[in-house]
Order: sequence, then structure tokens, then C-alpha cells
Amino acid sequence: MNFPNRKRLILQTVDERGSIEVKELADLLQTSEITVRRDLGILANDGLIYRTHGGAMKVSLANNPVQFVNKTAVNAENKDHICRLAAQDIQEGDTIFMDCGSTVFRLCQFIRNKRIQVITNSLPVVNELLQSEVTINLVGGEVDAKRQAVHGLIAHEHVARYRANKAFLGVDGVSAQNGLTAHSETEAGMTLAMAGQADSVYLLCDSTKLEQDRYFQFAPLRLVQVLITDPKADPKVLEMYRKQGILVRN
Repeated sequence: MNFPNRKRLILQTVDERGSIEVKELADLLQTSEITVRRDLGILANDGLIYRTHGGAMKVSLANNPVQFVNKTAVNAENKDHICRLAAQDIQEGDTIFMDCGSTVFRLCQFIRNKRIQVITNSLPVVNELLQSEVTINLVGGEVDAKRQAVHGLIAHEHVARYRANKAFLGVDGVSAQNGLTAHSETEAGMTLAMAGQADSVYLLCDSTKLEQDRYFQFAPLRLVQVLITDPKADPKVLEMYRKQGILVRN
């Protein structure tokens, strides 16, 4: 495949998925990783993509603070696995909450063609879904520039006005003993607000966060009905969660 055709496929894939790893592109293009890295360097120099460690990212995402870009790119393959499973449970006509977590953000690429309503406090989610079939309801309130998200009292009041079929949420840590934990009360508050207004609560959490306790403990594990994680999760840990009544998928 010549460079113009590889360029077209690379840009199309990055646009659809938000980000992609070199190995995935090499498999898609049926070429070597060395060739892919060279192509990505050319496209990055032209300002068409943002070069990440191990892959590439959509320029519009890279314009967000570095912290969010880095979090989105970490464990990308596992996060995409989680989000593919989550998308299978989203039906046409659903109303869903999506918080500002980096894993939850990667759900966007799998729901773009669904006629659903998304209520979110995440600015990257809004940006990613603007040109899609999804109807967007952006939570109002104070913008946290670091998180690229809306938080605060008014944001909680906004969420309280709506009901959703499902809430797709992320946390900084989860454990069988201490439940859900976060790095700050701000993030925990929005998680609780969305969970309280949803018929079903889905926790999208890669295996690195399982049995990890963070600064602020804010809810028991029973707040969640479904935990979706990746294949690397310890089966013994997952069994502990199942014994607490959680539906676990990986």
C-alpha cells in the first residue's frame, strides 16, 4: 500500500477512534511498525495528528490539557475492550450518563451511530459526539480546566433534573472492602449525582484500578450494578465482587 492510501486510512481511523497504537495500525495497514512510525511522524509534522508514546491521537483531543491526553492514551487497548462490552448494553432510544473519566471517554467511538441521549459533564465527550447521531445534554456549572469537565453545586442540580436508563462511570480506585474511592471530593460528587439518577450503574474500570484505595472513600461497592473490566483482571478479585452481588464482565 502506498503512502497516500496509508495516510487516508490512518487519518480515518484516528478520527473515528480518537487514538490508536502503532501495532494496531501496522496490523490494519498490513505493513511494518517502522513504516507506521515514519508515517505518523510525517502526519504529526503536518499537524494532522498528535503523536503519542506508542501511537497517535486526534488533534482536537491533544488540544486539551496534557493530563487528560495522557490518561486517555494509557492502557488504550484495555479501555477499548471495556467500552466495546459497555456499548453492547446501550440500546436505541436510551438516555445515558457519561462522566469525565478517561475510560468512559473512549466509549464515544462505539456509540456514535446510536440514536441515544447522552448527559455528560465531560467537554471531550461533547466534542467527540458533536457530529454524530447522539443527542447531547451538557451539564452546566463551573469548568475544571485540568479535568476538562463541569463540576460544582449547579452541575449536581442539573443532573438531579434528569433520569437515565444507565450511568457509565469511572473511579480512581475500587476494592471489595472499601468500595469506591477518588482522588478528590469533586469527582466523587459527580459520580454520586449521576448514579443516583440512573436505573443501572455501570463502572468502567481497567484492571490496574482494582483493589486500589485512593484518598477519598465515597461509596460502597453496592452503588454499582455492573462492573466492566479487562481480561487482565485477577479472577479471584472478580469473584469477590460477584459475591457482593455485582455483575462482572471482562
